[in-house]
Parts: sequence; structure tokens; C-alpha cells
Amino acid sequence: MIKDRLDERTLTPQEVRTILKADNKEIVDLCKKAEIRPRKNAKGHTYFSYDEVKNLRKIQAQVKNRVTNPITVGVSSGAVEGGNMAVRNIISSLQDLETRLSSKIAKVIDEKLEGMDDVVVELIRCKTDNETLKQKIVDLNKEVYQLKNELNSYKPVALGFYKKKEVYVWE
Repeated sequence: MIKDRLDERTLTPQEVRTILKADNKEIVDLCKKAEIRPRKNAKGHTYFSYDEVKNLRKIQAQVKNRVTNPITVGVSSGAVEGGNMAVRNIISSLQDLETRLSSKIAKVIDEKLEGMDDVVVELIRCKTDNETLKQKIVDLNKEVYQLKNELNSYKPVALGFYKKKEVYVWE
């Protein structure tokens, strides 16, 4: 029962730094050596499990032993496999980053363009109304011109009477 609680316990990066007495760079190096990828909770906060911290502590002890007891210089097959795993982890991380960035950018663009359809429809409606009003202005100008010609065809005679002159229309 106590072991179940310890397995479920998660530790924040600050707690891991305190437990391992290490800075972030050293913790990142230890994670690479132990092939541990920190996870994120629903809020996006990084956390480590209790078992992962135990593994990190073991790796840290091994690294300190290697520093105090240097072994012959050489590349073992385990180091090559660890290097390949590190490269795979980096590639995987980059692919995840690319996917997340692409989806976030697409989401932002979709949000920004969301109202553009309505704006385009309104613009087309306004342009149509504008053309209709221009045509009405042209028609009214023609009618005003005809009415002015008609009015000018009446000439005053006397005592407030007017006589219409014949107007020749070229049609």
C-alpha cells in the first residue's frame, strides 16, 4: 500500500533539483543517460515519477564514480547504442515540436480568418448596392436634364401666362 503511494507520487523539477542537489543542466544530462523523458500534466507542468528520480539518483552515483575512478578511454557498444537512442529521442522531440507548432499556427490562422467570410459577403452586398445607386443617379440626372429642357421650352407671354415653344428632340 505504501509502495503504491510512492509509485503514484510525482515530483516537480524543483523537488528533483533538491533531491539530486543538481542544477537543470545536470538533470537534463542525467535524463539523457537514463533515457527518461520528463512528462507534462494536463496544465503543461513538468513532473517526474518517484521511480524515475530513483533511477536518476543511481545514474548520478555512477557518473560520480566514473569521475573519481576513471576507466580506460574507449567507446563501448553500449555507448554507441545510447548515442543512437539519444539521436532518436532528439528527432522524436523535434517531430513532436513541429507537430505542436503546426497545429497551433493553424489554429491561430483559423481563428483570425473565421469572420472573414461574413466580411466578404457584406462587401459584395455593399458593392452591389453601390452599383445600383450609381445607376439610379444616372437615371435621375437624365430625368432632371429632360425636365429642365421642358421647363425652358415655356416662355412668358404676359400677365403670368406662358407659351410652350416647340422643342425638337433628337432621338
